[in-house]
Amino acid sequence: MPADTRRRAHHTPRTRARSRVALAVVAALTSVALTSLPSSAAQPKAAVAGHLTGTLSDGAAWVADVPDRWNGTLLVFSHGFGALVASNAPSEAVRSALLAKGYAMAGSSYDPNGSMWALSSAERDQFATIDAVAAKIGKPARTLAVGSSMGGLVNAQLARDGGGRIDGALGQCGLVAGATDLENYQLDAEYTIARLLLPAQDVKLVRFGTAAEAAATADVLTKAVTAAQATPQGRARIALAAAFLNLPAWAPGKDRPAPTDWAGQQEQQYAWFAQGILTFVEGGRYAIEQSVGGNNSWNRGVDYADLLAASPHAPQVRALYRAAGLDLRADLRTLTAGATVTADPAAVRTARRTSSAGQGLEVPLLNIHTTADNLVPVEQENRFAARVRASGDGALLRQAYVERQGHCAFTTAETVAALHALEHRIDSGRWDDVATPAALQKSATALGLDGAAYVPYSPANLSVGRETTHPARH
Repeated sequence: MPADTRRRAHHTPRTRARSRVALAVVAALTSVALTSLPSSAAQPKAAVAGHLTGTLSDGAAWVADVPDRWNGTLLVFSHGFGALVASNAPSEAVRSALLAKGYAMAGSSYDPNGSMWALSSAERDQFATIDAVAAKIGKPARTLAVGSSMGGLVNAQLARDGGGRIDGALGQCGLVAGATDLENYQLDAEYTIARLLLPAQDVKLVRFGTAAEAAATADVLTKAVTAAQATPQGRARIALAAAFLNLPAWAPGKDRPAPTDWAGQQEQQYAWFAQGILTFVEGGRYAIEQSVGGNNSWNRGVDYADLLAASPHAPQVRALYRAAGLDLRADLRTLTAGATVTADPAAVRTARRTSSAGQGLEVPLLNIHTTADNLVPVEQENRFAARVRASGDGALLRQAYVERQGHCAFTTAETVAALHALEHRIDSGRWDDVATPAALQKSATALGLDGAAYVPYSPANLSVGRETTHPARH
């Protein structure tokens, strides 16, 4: 989902050529340029080393880096939600490590004329980038897709549609449940805050006409949460909203609360709100609505008692309501009775066509996710895996988990180890045990880079409370 401030640094223009290339060039992302070693007609294209940029037919920029000793593998990176700037790696450290190992790396900005929720163009532009880079350096022996956050959804689409064009895919913290599930569970949290903490105020939650409207809603909701944190009743209701948001109860820089430390868990959920998560949520909603042509979320017909009952945070919410002397059933009835938001059916259909995944896989896909992801809950992996299994392609999917707080907070070692596990699957035709937590941890640690924290983990079900297959009724 929306990128946090740390991740935005990953989306800045890459115009500084590396010391490995023979000639440094700084080129505008909207122009076509190639930096290479001097070549002759007899020199194969694969010997080219340098920094390349170009422009696709829809105006999207692409960028690529090719090491001096290219190993024949091209990685095409799909960046996350944020500025529409070409990027070819999830971080500078990962880029350096993989270039040193001989991988060529490429990625596009997606269509710069559309919404930052660029799912209407991203898959097309990534495939076009592969073709554009191959025209410069020669056909890769192997092409692998990598994607983070919103780019993880793009990456899953590439794995679904990329047979013959890519050989495998590695997703990181991917928004793989898709845009409509995302908008629905976020709506549940926003609605809970507005209905229970601001009952006398009419807060606009959907169909934002401008980014300023979305920002104003984020400000109103955040201030309500901040004020509510001062009382036991407010904290209980914040925990209810956090449960619907699938928000982890473990925040950066803090020790994980004990399993029954309900107050400590709520305090760490509140820390995510205090850091501005609703600003990203509402900004993302505006961008998605722009992209799909309307509101693709709804809560009419949702039973909020049933929704909470299915949440792993239900025991915490019940305990905090009891401690605060609040009637939880009354609040849930209030939410259910007031749930009147309807979707725009055409927007739901567009979101399903452009902004969903899990309808099948054509190549192996390995997804990795942190266990306490505030922006793309790890529970999305459960939702996605069920859809892939239903399509009959479960054997192509593996998922692995890193015990850490934050969104896309992977070490370089964790990323490289996952890439090697994917390569093993492609080489052998089998996953064997290379994607198990123990094997990934051993592989990552052996790299001697920056540590790893792969652990056995099974995500809970995503709390969303509706399917996306019957939008017309809503």
